[in-house]
Amino acid sequence: MPRTKGDHEARRRDVSEAVWQVMATRGFAGLTLRAVATQLGATTGLLTHYFPTKQALVEYALDLLEQRTLSRPRRQAGKGLAAVRDALLDILPLTPEATDSNRIWVSSWDAALSDPALSTDYARKYAQSRARLSERVAAAQATGELPPGNPEQIAAGAQAFTLGLVVQALFAPAEFPPQRQIELLDAYLATLTSPH
Repeated sequence: MPRTKGDHEARRRDVSEAVWQVMATRGFAGLTLRAVATQLGATTGLLTHYFPTKQALVEYALDLLEQRTLSRPRRQAGKGLAAVRDALLDILPLTPEATDSNRIWVSSWDAALSDPALSTDYARKYAQSRARLSERVAAAQATGELPPGNPEQIAAGAQAFTLGLVVQALFAPAEFPPQRQIELLDAYLATLTSPH
């Protein structure tokens, strides 16, 4: 019996879930056709129907990661400084799902740094994130919750602080549990509100 489009889409969803599970448990370096096939309970031959090369699998995995990251529930952004805080909290590994996503992102940096096309794509993604954060910073400045200054520079510093906190929380989760991450973020934001 020939496969239907629905069967193909269902199989792609199964493959997507297997790719996600491999990345979440083994990191990006553990993403291989064999590992995904094992997770899926299939042969590598079946998997090559969807991903003829490791590069195709990597590209798909990064697209999947971006889709999952973008579709993850977000805090209801308040206004002003609360919106800046909410955006930064959404980056941190405060839940098991956010921890998995962050583990995968951080482990994928090696692949991105060694591939010029991926590196350019990552630079674009982080620049877009800074631009969105910069808009929130400017809004907080307009309400007087943040002092005047270059919103792009403030957003870049806040993004750098938050990504550094992500890395520390991933490597030392006992030292950086969710409550401590929130406390550190709040302390950082307090430094932005004080006059220089």
